Amino acid sequence: MTGLTASPRILKGGLVLLDPDTGLPVRVISFQYNPDTLTRSLQAQGMGENGDRSEALRLKGPAVETIKVEAELDLTDQLEAADATALSSGLHPQLAALEGMIQPKASVLQSNNDLASLGTLEIVPAEAPLAVFVWGPSRVVPVRVTEFSITEEAFDTNLNPIRAKVSLGLRVLTINDVGFGDRAGRLFMAYLRDKERLAGLATPGQLGAMGVEGVL
Repeated sequence: MTGLTASPRILKGGLVLLDPDTGLPVRVISFQYNPDTLTRSLQAQGMGENGDRSEALRLKGPAVETIKVEAELDLTDQLEAADATALSSGLHPQLAALEGMIQPKASVLQSNNDLASLGTLEIVPAEAPLAVFVWGPSRVVPVRVTEFSITEEAFDTNLNPIRAKVSLGLRVLTINDVGFGDRAGRLFMAYLRDKERLAGLATPGQLGAMGVEGVL
């Protein structure tokens, strides 16, 4: 017996949070269990209903893409193994890490309040890390969190959540949002080019299979 197995390694989907200045990862959030479904919607950016007839087929920018995923978190295995963090805090650390994507740091809020108290005229809003949604090698895309809900389903004796579902709504950031020179813009362009590469691998259809010889 060699101990080898033919089972493929299953990749984990998740989010990588990058420092907006350095681009270095500040946190990697991988799903404990990959969601069973991933919902994507794309809205074409045409010239609008009032556009000139000659522009009916023109696209003024990348499609607006949104992604929705629902992830499950469960501490059953960790509790059985007497994991110290699971026993003391339940799922609070994992949930707090996710909430950190849309919450400004307390230190930044305090600093801004102190500046306002000193009469500073312009207070710069807190900047969140750049979130990158990773769902395999062919889907590494910059996103902004637009929806976030948590359903806590079970609790320990200290009312720490030990089982929960997290629903995330994400909007893909394009060059229309951030520009070509921005790190998010470069990530989006790489994502778009990879889609074009994948489209070239698709087997073309045949007009005959549609029952027509031509469409003119």
